[in-house]
Amino acid sequence: MNIGIPKEIKPQENRVSMIPGCVAELVKRGHRVFVERGAGDGASYGDDQYLAAGAEILGTAEAVFDAAEMIVKVKEPQPVEIAMLRPGHTLFTYLHLAASKSLAESLAATGCTAIAYETIEVNRHLPLLEPMSEIAGRMSSIVGAYHLAKHKGGRGCLLGGVPGVAPGRVVVLGGGTAGVNAARVASGIGADVSILEVDFERMRFLDITMEGARTVYSNEANLSELLARVDLVIGAVLVPGAKAPKLITREMLRIMPEGSVFVDIAVDQGGCAETTRVTTHDKPTYVEEGVLHYCVANMPGAYARTATQALNNVTHRWTMLIADNGVARACETHPELLGGINTRGGGITCKPVAEAHGLEFTDPAGILD
Repeated sequence: MNIGIPKEIKPQENRVSMIPGCVAELVKRGHRVFVERGAGDGASYGDDQYLAAGAEILGTAEAVFDAAEMIVKVKEPQPVEIAMLRPGHTLFTYLHLAASKSLAESLAATGCTAIAYETIEVNRHLPLLEPMSEIAGRMSSIVGAYHLAKHKGGRGCLLGGVPGVAPGRVVVLGGGTAGVNAARVASGIGADVSILEVDFERMRFLDITMEGARTVYSNEANLSELLARVDLVIGAVLVPGAKAPKLITREMLRIMPEGSVFVDIAVDQGGCAETTRVTTHDKPTYVEEGVLHYCVANMPGAYARTATQALNNVTHRWTMLIADNGVARACETHPELLGGINTRGGGITCKPVAEAHGLEFTDPAGILD
């Protein structure tokens, strides 16, 4: 199979979809890999490393899309990339289509088969999403602590406190992968951490394993009580493939202390607050109701080399599976892959995405060749 690796063009996105070592494995298996010039620069992988791995370097994204049958990316395609997709393409990347009806419709209209990393589910886990959730979770406590500084617009609270001064209070919404990693870092620097969760088995697990953090059942009353005296709120809720629930209303923000910080990891899926809107690494924050919001949609892109390596650890076996077998055969041997197909043959083939936008759902199993 001909596989294309274009340079990511989303603002401040420095990750690359495939490292040279993974390219070498595909080439050894008889596949051709086309890499856009400079695709790996942001993650410190040079063109010479890709050439040594057996890749062919092409000068433009257009050339990569023309040469490739499967396009492997990191982030959702931008408009100029959508214009280069065709029915014969398989696109393998993060998509987060539930957050954007226009993206879902325009991607489906290309006729390509679009497979989302974040909707491939194996044994109730999302293995291709979890490494990025780990990074974003750990980042959230770091950037939240940083933006609590007065000169960054925060209320001037040091999360860890000092002897004689109480630590800052952190509320984490969701006890999944991102939430656990956020809580671990926050408690590690000495903050007072509460994790809101609805799954009782998950709360029991967290209670046993998360020393330094407490669990609280997630409902509006408990959340409102905690928000009245919080310093940092981290939104880490996830409904696979669907829009994130809006747990924080504008009215709730008004009870939070002036200068408190809200970091929304769920922004890729539409965010978990009514006031969430997408920001970028160069302009990461804005203020609503006196609360500093950090809503960067590609948080792991800030640590591009670590994130690229972590991503490749989990995506590469699936890339090889598709390359070796094609989509239909790969789905036969690994039915979990079927849940990753978000568009195919012009239709929306992920039910949560279709439901999020009121679009018609097409069962992917019925249209595989």
